Amino acid sequence: MSALPAPPSQTMSSVVCCIDDLERSALARLDKNTNGYYNAGADAEQTLKENVTAYQRYRLRPRALVDISHVDLTQTVLGHRVSMPIGVAPSAMQKLAHPDGECANARAAEAMGTIYTLSTISTSSIEEVAAAAPKAVKWFQLYVLKNRDMTQRMVERAERAGFSALVLTVDAQMFGKRLADVRNGFKLPPHLSLANFDEEYKKNVKGSVEQSSGISHFVTSQFDPSLCWTDLAWLRSITKLPVLVKGIMTPEDALLAAEHGAGGVIVSNHGGRQLDGCLAAVDALRPVVAALAGRLPVFMDGGVRRGTDVIKALALGAQMVFVGRPMLWGLAYDGQRGAQLALTLLRDELRLAMGLCGEQLTALGREG
Repeated sequence: MSALPAPPSQTMSSVVCCIDDLERSALARLDKNTNGYYNAGADAEQTLKENVTAYQRYRLRPRALVDISHVDLTQTVLGHRVSMPIGVAPSAMQKLAHPDGECANARAAEAMGTIYTLSTISTSSIEEVAAAAPKAVKWFQLYVLKNRDMTQRMVERAERAGFSALVLTVDAQMFGKRLADVRNGFKLPPHLSLANFDEEYKKNVKGSVEQSSGISHFVTSQFDPSLCWTDLAWLRSITKLPVLVKGIMTPEDALLAAEHGAGGVIVSNHGGRQLDGCLAAVDALRPVVAALAGRLPVFMDGGVRRGTDVIKALALGAQMVFVGRPMLWGLAYDGQRGAQLALTLLRDELRLAMGLCGEQLTALGREG
């Protein structure tokens, strides 16, 4: 991958006033290989697009003459006080966007007082991220490997490093077909590696991630396709951390997660990157919340691009939303400062939307 241009000037920074601006700037700075990997969805990308547009089908019902002199965005999430109900979703291989990668994103989350989630297939290790952002609330997203010993070692490392929750992704035992990656022959550049794997293990998998469409090959060869609900009990048996189940899209699976001891669920369709044609994440949210009826905290990710998206998700029952691509665009724009800019834009838009709604988050209708 070619070297990134010099950081943007203050003049350029001043014209970035929303996430769409940040996306345009980032796309101009990243190479074709990285652009395709970060921004592509599965197959015809119907779900990728609907994740974003689905929010437009919901309508807010603002209340008048409510004291909004202090709009409080703080939340208590799994015992941790955070500054806002917007956190950082797990995204793979962030050094493709900026040399500081995951460490810069984690520092941004720490500076903003919110949660950072580290991917299993990151280009900065568990320990590097922990050292970079020691005061941040950090969660570790876990893919269960065929090699359960390697999986357990990652869990133990995350626990030792001060991560406070595990995020078990359950919708990616095989990877969706992302046409941009196929066309571009996406592969991990030779100067980067999957940093969370032991050296001996990395030697065994290095070839699979450097060849054309290497990540898909890596998943096929290493991820456990037999993963099922009984494995949640195994995972809970090897850690003291709460285990959140990410990739829930139906009330039935939400109830199964509760029955099998999950500490919470994350409504997510993997950013439209897995099964094309499935529900937009925000459309799946309300049925899941209704089915759980308060038994578990419900979070979500997918398609959040503005503060009004966040307030709609909160009104539909999410305790907190997580954003992935906007953080990658922020990294590409200006490293940690760009990542903080992404969170700042969303936070300020949310505060404004909450104020204009009179903070009455249950006052939500749907068009049609």
